[in-house]
Amino acid sequence: MPALAELQAAFRRALLEEDESALAGLVEEGGARLDIHRNNLFASLGAVLAESFPAVCRLVDARFFAYAAHEFVRRHPPRRAVLAEYGEGFADFLAEFPPCRDLAYLADVARLEWLMARAATAADAAPLAAEALAGVAPADTPRLLLRLHPAWGFLASPWPVDRIWRANRGAASDMAPIDLAQGGVRLEIGRSDNEVAMRALDAPAFAFRAALAQGGTLEEAAIAALIADPEFDLAAALARLFHDGAVAGVALAPPAAETVP
Repeated sequence: MPALAELQAAFRRALLEEDESALAGLVEEGGARLDIHRNNLFASLGAVLAESFPAVCRLVDARFFAYAAHEFVRRHPPRRAVLAEYGEGFADFLAEFPPCRDLAYLADVARLEWLMARAATAADAAPLAAEALAGVAPADTPRLLLRLHPAWGFLASPWPVDRIWRANRGAASDMAPIDLAQGGVRLEIGRSDNEVAMRALDAPAFAFRAALAQGGTLEEAAIAALIADPEFDLAAALARLFHDGAVAGVALAPPAAETVP
């Protein structure tokens, strides 16, 4: 009898890769029973993906989506028993999936849907007021770390993915032609009053907020925004950030190590 870890690995291969050789003689009526488990696994996880990515499903049709979902599940099974978290890597998978090569915008539509799904299920966090900065010494301001609300996310795309998403959420009669050459978007996805919201940002605002969301200091975020627009107003941008209820935590990055001459 193999060890438990070996048996679990063999069972995983049997389910995901249909390699039942390692289970021969260990599982009674292996083939039929494993087929039931396998079908349930792929069907349930495929349904989770379809629920998280409805616009993607509509863009490629349900049959193709089921095929893509099956391949994703086979290659990237869940690592945690939390179905709400399953699908994070689906957009990157679609970007590399050969049958999707002619749909260059598809992966970014999936990224948008994932951010919206994450925003809907993210934990609540009380927004801070600007007064939270009152105790920060001016000399420490560049080292400020502003932790954004966990529902907040950012996506820059060369495609009009917001319009593509909207066109594939309503009835078929509501769909209007979309010119893919009309330009890309910089989107902020968040949650307000328990409602997921999406809006477009200009280049400096996007650079500023996205840098903060990625863990950058206030100085680093300001530099990113100034590169996008040399007339970027840091004070105004910081006030808007607090006004939007986006800040959930304030901390200071460790001071840079002094250079020894």
